[in-house]
Amino acid sequence: MSARLAAFVGLRYAWRSRGQGYLSFVSGFALVAMALGVLVLILVLSVMNGFEGEIRQRMLEIVPHASLAPVGGLADWQSLRTVSLPDGISAAPYVEGQALIGFAGDSVPAVVYGLEPQVLGDRLGDHLVAGDLPALESGAFGVLVGQLLARDLGVVPGDRLLLTLPELSVSPAGAFPRVKRVTLAGVFRVGGQSDQGLMFLHLADAQRLFRRGARVDGLRFTLADPTDSRLLGALQAAFPGYRINTWQDDAAELLRALRIEKAVVGLLLSVIVAVAAFNVIAALVLMVNEKRAAIGVLRSFGASRPTIAAIFNVQGCALGLTGIALGAALGCLAAAGLPALVARAEDLFGFRIFDPDLYFISRLPSELHASDVVLVCLGAALLTVLATLYPAWRAARLDPVEAIQSAQ
Repeated sequence: MSARLAAFVGLRYAWRSRGQGYLSFVSGFALVAMALGVLVLILVLSVMNGFEGEIRQRMLEIVPHASLAPVGGLADWQSLRTVSLPDGISAAPYVEGQALIGFAGDSVPAVVYGLEPQVLGDRLGDHLVAGDLPALESGAFGVLVGQLLARDLGVVPGDRLLLTLPELSVSPAGAFPRVKRVTLAGVFRVGGQSDQGLMFLHLADAQRLFRRGARVDGLRFTLADPTDSRLLGALQAAFPGYRINTWQDDAAELLRALRIEKAVVGLLLSVIVAVAAFNVIAALVLMVNEKRAAIGVLRSFGASRPTIAAIFNVQGCALGLTGIALGAALGCLAAAGLPALVARAEDLFGFRIFDPDLYFISRLPSELHASDVVLVCLGAALLTVLATLYPAWRAARLDPVEAIQSAQ
């Protein structure tokens, strides 16, 4: 009976207060503030998820999903390549080195990868913005570079580049760094740092360039789903005597930084929800002062202190949870429709938030995760429940006689 009474009176106080303009305003403000805080938090987390997804997708276009790279390289890589691999996994040899890329007196450092033409076509074929892949013939020393690197050097396909290797050539005239002339065969655009610090060429040319002979530095694996832990486990089982490095291992620092950034931003934006919880406290304190006589009457008719406390717990939770539900619904809709809305605004007003010539994306990404929505709603609900404790305790502590007399 006491629970039903608390629910009935608490909901009535929450939604049916009349003739109390300021109190109704404070209660409505608390509800709107809670909804706004939840909406903004869900929307910002979705945008951050979108950026993280874009970075991960573009990174996986270039870096190997997994690699086998023992110290000293692989001499028997052809036999290892024929090992029976699980479905959804393919293997390819690679050679890796570093060099300075020079043109017209300017030079920039880059990581140089040697891959088979078929692998280069699969990974970069859809990202070429100039040149073509057929120019990457063995012995021609044709290379592919990123768009930002090509822009820094001011080069176009057909230009001759000078590679300076971190190795000395000793001759009677002295010791000089090894250099090699290569031809720019194409320019690719993936996005991010990959467009500024990478160069690709034919595997056989890279073996000659870095003096590997018939050896390669390792095998790189492409997975149908790079996030599938079962595929990674099956890959490790296929090569029991070797260590398999995954893309999560290679990008551990970047992924950790993204997670920390998301957590910090979420924590800072949680202040909005905390402010809304303080508004719930203010609304309930005002309600307690306004309903002192009603509290005294209920106590005189036998309502216990826990029942009085529960009334105001119900009222505060009704305000807060309604705001949370409203904010979650609007936040999910906003997160789902934000990219299209921003794109329409850009077309309407003729501007671009992300200039594709400057940024690695051309649209505002948004990726809604159910786990984020649940976490935000649970956190806001917890703050709402905590916000009702003090006003409810204060109401329960009122003496019924003093409450009635003070209202007369």
